[in-house]
Amino acid sequence: MTVTQTINLITSGGCDKSFAALYGDDRVNAQRERWIKLANSFLSLYGDSEVSLLSVPGRTELLGNHTDHNNGKVLAAAVDIDIIAIAAKAEDNYIRIKSEGYREDVVCISDISPEKAKKGSSSSVIAGVCDYFLANGGKVGGIRACTTSDVLTGSGISSSAAFEVMCGNMLNNMYNDNKFAPLFLAMAGKYAENVYFGKPCGLMDQTACASGGCSFIDFGGEVASLRKITPDLGDMILCIVNTGGNHADLTDDYASVPSEMHSCAALMGKKTLREVDENEFISRISVLRANVGDRAIMRALHYFAENRRVAEAVNCLENGDTKGYFACVTDSGNSSFRFLQNVYTNKNVSEQGLSLALALTERMGLTCRVHGGGFAGTIQVFIKNEDVDAYVELLDSV
Repeated sequence: MTVTQTINLITSGGCDKSFAALYGDDRVNAQRERWIKLANSFLSLYGDSEVSLLSVPGRTELLGNHTDHNNGKVLAAAVDIDIIAIAAKAEDNYIRIKSEGYREDVVCISDISPEKAKKGSSSSVIAGVCDYFLANGGKVGGIRACTTSDVLTGSGISSSAAFEVMCGNMLNNMYNDNKFAPLFLAMAGKYAENVYFGKPCGLMDQTACASGGCSFIDFGGEVASLRKITPDLGDMILCIVNTGGNHADLTDDYASVPSEMHSCAALMGKKTLREVDENEFISRISVLRANVGDRAIMRALHYFAENRRVAEAVNCLENGDTKGYFACVTDSGNSSFRFLQNVYTNKNVSEQGLSLALALTERMGLTCRVHGGGFAGTIQVFIKNEDVDAYVELLDSV
């Protein structure tokens, strides 16, 4: 369909079933307006081309804090907040993506390399995803696209991973007959973020965004394994609280977590902690302390325990044990705070929005934990629908 035909289809309600499936019945009207606005943006910028409509969700990490980068286990789920795109093929060698609120990103696909990428930019991500496709049997080509995202930057639900997977989706859809599986798109995103964007990360965020639904992901094999589960938490709602923390200059904090875990594994003669025997690790702590320091050891201990918690949480959800699952969530949060130590940065100890939000949430008797990478950003809260308004009022006032 052309952009004009797409606008007419959406206006007439032709996409309402899809919108209801993605966002819920109560949000169909708002999403209809959102998609029409994006289509008009494409029309004014790139003309009335044949287009594709794509959506990639944000994600929430239900359990498995900082385990993926050491081939651990993760329980993750897509959320009903997404980045959407209207995209078309182009006959030249340029990918042009205009994201709402940002300048147009332009990448020449015939001239891409990590050395030429502008680190920390969206254009570097686009180039990195293209590079991964080309290196792994995929095709790339010119693209014109407009995007808009409800996955807010710094919200802890993986705006960067969603954008990376969206870039992969465009190439997969328009030039590769959708032959590449979600895990391939996730790996393309991780490669782009690590090598081109310049940020160390694991594979969990991209895998959850690419896969959708709720998934138990085990990164322990040569290829990650993924098992879908369908949790039933009754009348409980998952809230992600943005504490409004400052994300500036936190790359070193994030990078130190996998780096210290890897340093522990290296001293044990392994590449990742997943390959390390925990009992042997315990027996050699005195040697490890002298080489990597106490924090690295505590982070490794968190890793071992968190892997066990993920498996226990999955068992609880598959057997309808909500109480047991929430106990795992609480234990994960406590371990992240005490041993992983990713709830606040030591660079600015006067700012501890995550700690404060957790304290206020616990005071209300609610299950909560740090969410995502930590140090600033968001916490995760499980709450009954009837209590949401009071909780939001309290946290907003703070």
